[in-house]
Amino acid sequence: MLRAVRERDAYANLVLPALLRERGLSGRDAALATELAYGACRSLGLLDAVIAEGAGRSIEEIDGPLLDVLRLGVYQLLRTRIGAHAAVDTSVALTRAEAGAGKAGFVNAVLRRAGEKTPEQWVEALAPADPVGRLAFEYAHPVWIAQAFADALGARAAELGAVLAADDARPLVHLVARPGDITAEELALVTGGEEGRWSPYAVYLDGGDPGKLEPVREGMAAVQDEGSQLVALALTRAELHGPDGGRWLDLCAGPGGKAALLGAIASIDGFRVDAVEPAAHRAELVRKAVRDLPVDVHVADGRASGLTPGYDRILVDAPCTGLGALRRRPEARWRRTPADVRELVVLQRELLTAAWDLLRPGGVVVYSTCSPHLPETVSIVADAARRLGAEQLDTRELLPGVTDVGDGPGAQLWPHRHGTDAMFLAALRKPR
Repeated sequence: MLRAVRERDAYANLVLPALLRERGLSGRDAALATELAYGACRSLGLLDAVIAEGAGRSIEEIDGPLLDVLRLGVYQLLRTRIGAHAAVDTSVALTRAEAGAGKAGFVNAVLRRAGEKTPEQWVEALAPADPVGRLAFEYAHPVWIAQAFADALGARAAELGAVLAADDARPLVHLVARPGDITAEELALVTGGEEGRWSPYAVYLDGGDPGKLEPVREGMAAVQDEGSQLVALALTRAELHGPDGGRWLDLCAGPGGKAALLGAIASIDGFRVDAVEPAAHRAELVRKAVRDLPVDVHVADGRASGLTPGYDRILVDAPCTGLGALRRRPEARWRRTPADVRELVVLQRELLTAAWDLLRPGGVVVYSTCSPHLPETVSIVADAARRLGAEQLDTRELLPGVTDVGDGPGAQLWPHRHGTDAMFLAALRKPR
């Protein structure tokens, strides 16, 4: 899996499940493989710094296949309870089998140097001196992402260490119980999970393959972060001016999780949802997610969807850097760059403007991102409110019972406070 990520820019969470099935791994073996593979991807920056120090050369000068083995070995040494002897021995044996005795000696030497210090001692030796840089190194994040989190925390930037630690930990699996099919209480009983704290439809699982659960196989439940559930719920709770005519729109629907939850809630009142997705293969994922629900899927660019205006409620879950969901996408933090933000901000602004044009007077748009980065969140919404003459609603009121989401009018969820992805959401109402 590490090789696929390095050579082909593959997505770890897509490659690994297929490999586990192919190799026939299950139970504790699958859990260990998952921990090693995802953990090594998450910790890349820290691991590479230690490897470079131990090798006495830059990472770029080390052959890729050897680098994969070294990353796997150093991760075991510094971030698991696997014995040092076992970690070194298996890594050397793997190298000898694939690359010969000479390369095995190099790997052995580097890993033994890596094992001479504790993780804390390596942080002391290699981390930058400034506070943000040090925390970024300790919790294996690029410095620019750690700084973006600190900026979003604002006056509570002292929580940065807690945010990065939560972002660096293995997250729980979150399920959503489909309204009208099964309750969260029933889903928790069937799966052995625990009911969620914030969403009335959320259930937490400690691990395992959710795809094997009967309620998931039968379409009564799905995997969905609780923060994403709260975004969809906020749209349904926002106060409109005038009656709800039952025309709802998910303008950025792929892969379909929020559209499915909106569709299930809409069906209770006889409403309908339009779901827009520009990529045909992702639109097919939406169709599968909303099967048997009152949702119409359109393959179109949300900026020029061709839909008839007059929607009561519109969700713009905009494409973003995904900085708030890094814990669920192990390798993503090392692929994103600050340059990605500029292009995305333009797209986000255009999508929000297009949604505004499709909204009826008195209707509500909920704008959300799975990123807390200020240029993608507060700045976008403030710009839209000014340009469009939108009324900003206090989004905190749309999250009843959810504490500590900021000073308003937008709301920011955090993994260390809420156990969710770092979702941002804001609600804008169109004046009559």
